[in-house]
This record gives sequence, C-alpha cells and structure tokens, in this order.
Amino acid sequence: MERNRKYSSIEKIIETVNDKLKGEQKIFEMFKNCYTNTLDTTVKGMSDGTTYVITGDIPAMWLRDSAAQLRPYLIAAKDEPAIADILTGLSKRQFMYIQIDPYANAFNEQNNGNCWEDDDTDMNGWVWERKYEVDSLCYPLQFAYLIWKNTGRTEHFDEVFKKGAEKIIEVLCKEQYHEERSPYHFIRRNTYYTDTLSRDGKGALVKSGIGMTWSGFRPSDDACTYGYLVPSNMFTVVVLGYLEEIVDKIFHDKKLKNKAKALKQEIYEGIESYGITKTEEFGEIYAYETDGFGQYNLMDDANVPSLLSMEYLGYKAKNEETAKNTRRFILSEANPYYYEGNKAAGIGSPHTPAKYIWHIAMAMEGLTAKSKEKKLEILHKLAETDGGTGLMHESFHADDDTNYTREWFSWSNAMFSELVLDYCGYQIKR
Repeated sequence: MERNRKYSSIEKIIETVNDKLKGEQKIFEMFKNCYTNTLDTTVKGMSDGTTYVITGDIPAMWLRDSAAQLRPYLIAAKDEPAIADILTGLSKRQFMYIQIDPYANAFNEQNNGNCWEDDDTDMNGWVWERKYEVDSLCYPLQFAYLIWKNTGRTEHFDEVFKKGAEKIIEVLCKEQYHEERSPYHFIRRNTYYTDTLSRDGKGALVKSGIGMTWSGFRPSDDACTYGYLVPSNMFTVVVLGYLEEIVDKIFHDKKLKNKAKALKQEIYEGIESYGITKTEEFGEIYAYETDGFGQYNLMDDANVPSLLSMEYLGYKAKNEETAKNTRRFILSEANPYYYEGNKAAGIGSPHTPAKYIWHIAMAMEGLTAKSKEKKLEILHKLAETDGGTGLMHESFHADDDTNYTREWFSWSNAMFSELVLDYCGYQIKR
C-alpha cells in the first residue's frame, strides 16, 4: 500500500483543516495522525482488485469496522480516483464475504482457517469469527450506497453485490422468526457469558413475528441480553431504504425493490410498536434491546449503531419527543454505562471495565451535537484524553486517560477524523 501523502486530495483536506483550526494545534496534529493512520497501516490492495482492511491490532477484517474505518475517505475519494478505487475494492470484498457466510462478522485475508476461537458453529476457512450481528449486514449496504452518492462510482454494483443483497434480505427475513426458522447457533466454551449464546447457542427466547429482526450479538461483539437489538434494527431500516434506491436506479429490479421496501416497513413498525417503553423520569424512550414479550434492556453502548447514533445513521422516529427523551436518558447516569470523571464524561460499554469511556461514543456525541461550540468542546475533550499518544483508543478511565484499552484501534481514529471534518464543514452525502 502506498503511503497516503501521495494523495493530493488528502493533502488538500489536511491543509484546509489546518486553516480552519487556527489556534487548535493539538487537535490538528491529532487529526493529521488519525486521518493518515488507517490508509497507512490497515489497508491492503489484493490481486483481484478488492481491498482488505484489518481492524488494527487484530489481523482480521470486520465487515462493520472496515466500512467505518474508510468512511472518512469518502470526502477525499470524490476528487481522487485512486482512493475511490480503494473504497470500491473494499465494497466488492465485503459482498464477496457476505456470499461466503452472511452470519459471520469477521473474515480472513485468505481461506487459511485462522480464527479467534474454535467455536461450536458452522465455521469455514475464510471465517475469523462467526458472531451474527445485524449491523455486519447493514454497514456494507450503507458503505456501497455512500460510495455511489459521494463519488458517482457504480462499478461495485455488480452481480456479486446483487446476490449479496438478496442474501441479506433472506437472512433478515429468516431472523424475524428466529425461533422457528433460523439455522444459526453459536457456542464458545470456557469463556465469559457475554461471548456465547444461551440455550444451546440459540440465545434468549424472543417473540417471533413482531417485525424486528433478531441479532445474536451487539456491535461490541458482546452477546445480546434480548435478541431484538433496537439500534441495529434502526440501522436496518435506513439501509433497506438505500437498497430500494440502488435496485431501482442501478438494477431496475422491481421485485427486489418491493422486497426491501416491505421488509423496511415491517421492521420500522416493529421498532415503533415494541421497541419503546415508558419511564418515570424520562417519559417514553427507545430501549436498547427487547424480547418482544415486554422485557427491556434500558442502556446504551458506545459501539455504533447505538441509540446515540440514530440521527447520524438517518433513522426517523415516529415521535421526535421519544428520540429526544432517549438522548437525555443515555447521556445521564440513568444509563448504567454513562460515566463521569476528572478527565471526561461519556458512554462506555460492558465490553470494557467500569468507568472506562469510549472515544467512539464521545465522537458520536459531537457528530450529533447541534452547535459548533459543542462539537469543539468535545474535540477538546478527545484531544485531552489521548493518553499522550496522539491517537485515539478504544476506551480510557474517566479519571486517568493513560489507563486505556487498545493501543491501536482504527475505528476510533476514523471517528475522531470524521468529527474534525464535520466541524470544518465537510459533509458526507447520503
């Protein structure tokens, strides 16, 4: 992979950001580090023209992370065909993987049999990990759509994409009736309960046919407490809308368009009917998870999709007050994973220790903030909590940012970069 200093569009963006961040030298230096880091360290062009992207300190490609990592380069790709080639190459590889196994979340560079663990599930040599996470099917659809809208490129909309999209719809429909129709199971032995599924790998019982689609795991890779993960269903609604447009304008396939449209509406109605509960302090809010029987998990997790990210993803609530109430709830100590300390306040995750705040969640709070002043305030907090490394991390202790997890976490660097770009007036079209 050539180093990104050869890309004139990236150099131009860096110069513009430098001009707009006068007096904010540390934020600018960190932006330069973070924005160049992913292309320099995680991207590999393959002989078949596709692009392989590792997540950072783990030698595997996550469908979710790879899309999130390269998202900030959509802006540069508009004026730089070589960067657009990298992005379309990633999209093609994502849909190749989805055809191999739509239930897997992370894949190997080659069919080499490497894996995170020898799990009890239907593994094959391409699969690094087979945790079924709905967002792993959403991110590739979103990324393919955003490439089109931001660069005008369409060569990634090939037969592999179309077959992958059909496979995604098939799985999402099947998992609306997880108990009766799903072939999926996942058991990891001798591990934490968050790393495996109960009931012989089927997960906690859910009510079938309520509209929403089931997920075994969260975007943190932790097991869901209840199988209807509301933020991931919100993301699904948005990307099915994208798929409608793609198959209408590119493939001219009315049947597939109608399938995407009908499924989108079913999931939307499921969220709005079963994903909301009433609280004494905040009124009606979206739950993080539900089982459809009336049990709710009230929290938010740092990883995207999250409830915090619903506006960023493009989800439109039926009742805007419900969305506003939810944001107040998750950015308060009523959310069991919201922490305040001497260094910062923000959302963490059960995936990391108590009182550890995630940089991804801080960046998302900034990206969904209404004012430039709030965005800059959060950029200052991000710059002040780098642990002296000049880069972002997965999480850090709210009282001491030198106690952090993951030295090298490309997704977090990308989210910081996107917030800086957003603050400086760069918008990703959707």
